[in-house]
Amino acid sequence: MGDGEDRRTHANSSEEEALASNQAEGIGEKEELSKAESEAIVDAEAEAEPTEEEVKEAPAEGVETEEEAESETEEAETPEAPAAAAEEAPEGEEEIEVVEEKIYTIPLRHVWVVTPRGRRAPRAVRDVRNFVARHMKSDEVAVSNEINSEIWSRSINKPPRKITVRAVKDKEGKVIIYPSKGT
Repeated sequence: MGDGEDRRTHANSSEEEALASNQAEGIGEKEELSKAESEAIVDAEAEAEPTEEEVKEAPAEGVETEEEAESETEEAETPEAPAAAAEEAPEGEEEIEVVEEKIYTIPLRHVWVVTPRGRRAPRAVRDVRNFVARHMKSDEVAVSNEINSEIWSRSINKPPRKITVRAVKDKEGKVIIYPSKGT
């Protein structure tokens, strides 16, 4: 049994013990009601609950009717933002609000000299991420699958000697690295 199961059984057992002790002391027991009093309570509860027809006719609070939902989707489809802000994203990229975009040629020849043969590709990926983080002044850097597969294309032993990337920074400060448009 894991720790989570111990806590759950312990919590349930303490509730059960409290309930049993309350019943033994007579706390929480309902007094027997007369037949007339119980019928009055049932009638009051029935009046408070809406019938099925009332529920179908009037929607609950906070729930939109179909007409209201359609009008809101039509309003959402007509963007009021200028057309210049919307850029065409290459395949596989989701649209992000670009704050800064730069193209870098990152040298990776030192990876060949410093790193053992069986660790070069992972080191190259780390170096690309660190290079872009340093130059774009951001701590959050994501490497796209295209860049990763380009580095790993010749196996772990032989990453490229240099790589050209396009770094895109969004309004939240996150940088994503894509292959440059020229390659």
